[in-house]
Amino acid sequence: MTPENSGPLLVDRIPAIPGSLADPLSDLLSASVSETLPSSVSGSLSETRLDSLPAELDPEYSGNGAFFTADPLTHPEVAVVGLGYAGLPVAVSAAAAGYVTCGIDLRAEVVDSLNAGRPLVDTVSAEQLAGIRTRFAATTDPAVLARCTVVVVCVPTPVDERGRPDLALLTAAVTTVRDHLRPGQLVIIESTTYPGTTDGVVRAVLEESGLRAGDDFALAFSPERVDPGNRDFAFHNTPKVVGGFSDRCRDRAAAFYTRLTERVHVTRSTREAEAAKILENTFRQVNIALVNEFARVCHRLGVDVWDTIDAAATKPFGFMPFRPGAGVGGHCIPVDPLYLAHRAREAGYPFSLVEAAQTVNDAMPLWVAERAIAELGAQDVTAAGARVLLLGVTYKPDVADVRHSPAVPLAEALLASGVRVSYHDPYVDVFEAAGTVLPAVEGELSEAVAAADLVVLVQRHGCYPADLLAGARRVMDATGPASAPNTAQL
Repeated sequence: MTPENSGPLLVDRIPAIPGSLADPLSDLLSASVSETLPSSVSGSLSETRLDSLPAELDPEYSGNGAFFTADPLTHPEVAVVGLGYAGLPVAVSAAAAGYVTCGIDLRAEVVDSLNAGRPLVDTVSAEQLAGIRTRFAATTDPAVLARCTVVVVCVPTPVDERGRPDLALLTAAVTTVRDHLRPGQLVIIESTTYPGTTDGVVRAVLEESGLRAGDDFALAFSPERVDPGNRDFAFHNTPKVVGGFSDRCRDRAAAFYTRLTERVHVTRSTREAEAAKILENTFRQVNIALVNEFARVCHRLGVDVWDTIDAAATKPFGFMPFRPGAGVGGHCIPVDPLYLAHRAREAGYPFSLVEAAQTVNDAMPLWVAERAIAELGAQDVTAAGARVLLLGVTYKPDVADVRHSPAVPLAEALLASGVRVSYHDPYVDVFEAAGTVLPAVEGELSEAVAAADLVVLVQRHGCYPADLLAGARRVMDATGPASAPNTAQL
């Protein structure tokens, strides 16, 4: 279903609503209210009024606090499936907004840690968990799903060894929801995926319950937009994109998120919401690939790439600066464009630009390794047996995450040349490459820096002092312009 009114509504923050919801919902689709969506929702809205918005999802509803101190596992209102870097912020935000919230995760160590007030991801702090302890609990038991009004699915959607979308975890999670689905529930998918997944794969699984999306339960998609390590934008102040299987499904999900975030933007369907998330990360992938290849060209031409980017960035319009590095990492940028490319190929349109960008970025760690070996050669040090220290092996600065980190293929390329590779990273206790656990620096870091034949700065963590590399014999800096005579830059 597509809405008829395409006029956007600019929005202000809806004030936080104290208290909790009065009751778990039993008839989400039959209640009738006269209010339209609040002004905190922008995008293409239908002109029809909501005919089934429950009072508990109305942003003007303050609740009577009946369940404010209830056990989240016996009287939950919101369930979040998957308590990783994306799901936990949703659960915490829901509880902070007044919803009695339960989190579901198959990993017992995650559940135990959260119930003890210790988050295992850096997108949520221990202080935030402490602030919601009366309205949040985690469990490995999915039976709690049947007692919830809203179910939000936030599980990983990786690719397989051939770079194809792997929806196994999402399908498994949705199957679990199906087994506990009841009339009136709102099911929201936040896992990044290609357009058509929610209305196709997800809906088909849920409707195996005998209930129909849009009639018996509401189904929507709202992509996660968590940026680990970002100190300016978190869940509450990052606009939420929402698309629904129908207008009513969409409006219901939008009403839920207005309690959690400052702004909600609705789309015509789930497909547009799914495509928006993939476009966001494909935009970054392609532009990073452009600047990475530009860095290689500049090196060949004897041009300072960093000075060039700074100069171009002075243009106040038509240019957005991206900066080169050792490659791209994390769960989003190296993965999401492959979902888009796969779906495009299925539709008979090879997305060659995305595939070319992937090739460029995948090649960057190998190029940095080649540059590192060349730097060793310039000192008359052969690669075989040379001591190279990698500083910062996470996929981005100040984040404890090595998923798809470019430091892995970089280390593997160096090891293949006989280099003795060690590493230092305050966020990583164990770092593996080529099936080998690399030795971590023990003792004083400054001494390890001075002892290495070459130091490769992969990520510039904030804890590294500015003068850390002053005593190094030679430095290959993949993070920025050369800051000392002993340093080579990309």
